Amino acid sequence: MSSSKEVLPYSDISLLNRSGVSSTSALKMLEKVISLATIQNETVRQGLLEVLATFVLMTFAMGSVAQVVVGQRQHGEQMSSLGFGSGIMLGVHAAGGITASLTFANCLIGRLPWYKFPVYMIGQSVSCFLASSAVFALYYDALQSFTEGNLTVMEPAAATGIFSIYPAPYMSVWGGYFNEFIATSLLLIGVLAIHDAKSAAALQGTGAFIMGLLVVVIGMSMGTNIGDTTDSSRDLPPRIFTAIVRWRRDVFRAGNFWWWVVRIAAPTLGILICNILIDFYKRSQPQSRQKHKRKKDRLDTEIQP
Repeated sequence: MSSSKEVLPYSDISLLNRSGVSSTSALKMLEKVISLATIQNETVRQGLLEVLATFVLMTFAMGSVAQVVVGQRQHGEQMSSLGFGSGIMLGVHAAGGITASLTFANCLIGRLPWYKFPVYMIGQSVSCFLASSAVFALYYDALQSFTEGNLTVMEPAAATGIFSIYPAPYMSVWGGYFNEFIATSLLLIGVLAIHDAKSAAALQGTGAFIMGLLVVVIGMSMGTNIGDTTDSSRDLPPRIFTAIVRWRRDVFRAGNFWWWVVRIAAPTLGILICNILIDFYKRSQPQSRQKHKRKKDRLDTEIQP
C-alpha cells in the first residue's frame, strides 16, 4: 500500500533547506540594514528634512531666475517671484523652516526650540549649495551660450545673478541694507499674522499657500533693487558655489567688497528688531497686561506658605 505523501528525493529536500536558510538570512540582513539606516535622533531627522525641503525651494527659485536670465528676460521678471513663492509653498509642506529667516523667526516666536537652530541652518546651507550645483548642471549649455565664455559678475551678460543677489548699478550698500531690512520685517509680520490664532489667522492647511503668496508679493514690490530674497542662506552658499566653479573671488567683490554682508546682517537684524517691536506692542495691550497680572498673582499665591 503506497503512502499518500509524496517523498521528495534527498537532493530536493536539501535544496529547499538551503533556499529557506538563504531567504531567512537575506531577510535578517535587510532588517539589520534598515535598523542601521534608521535615524533615531529626531533633531537630525528634522535637519535632513530641511535639506530636502530647502533643496526643493532653491531649485525652483534659482531655476525660475535662470529661465528669466538666459531667456533674455522674455519670460518676465515676475517669473522669478512666482518661482520663489511656489518653492516656499512646496518647501513649507515638506518641512517648516526652509530658510534661515523663517527658522530664526520661528525660534523668536517660540514655534521652534533654539537648540534646533544650528541643525536647521546647516541643513539649509548644504541644500542651497546642492541646489546651486543642480541648476548649474541643468542650465549649463544655456549658460555657455548666454555668456559666450565671458564670465563677468555684474555686466548685462552676467549669469551670477541666477545663484546669488547682486545690487542694481544705482544701489548703495546702505540703500540695499534698508531695502533688505524692510522686506525681512514685512516677512516676519506676515509670518506672525499667518500663525496668530488670536487674530484672523490662516485657515488650517492654507498656511503654506499664503506664505508663498507673501514671498511673491515681497518680490514683486521690492525685488527691483536687490532681487527676490529676504534670506542669508539664499545668498551665501550659492555665492560660495559660484566662486568655486567659475567666477572666483569676484563674486565677493562685486558692487562693493562688503555688499554680500548685507545679505547676512540685514535679514537677521530686521527680524530681531521687528520681533522686539511686535512683542512690545502685544505686551502693551490691556488684555495682555491683565493676563500678566493674573499670572503674577497666581505665582505669588503659590509661593506663600
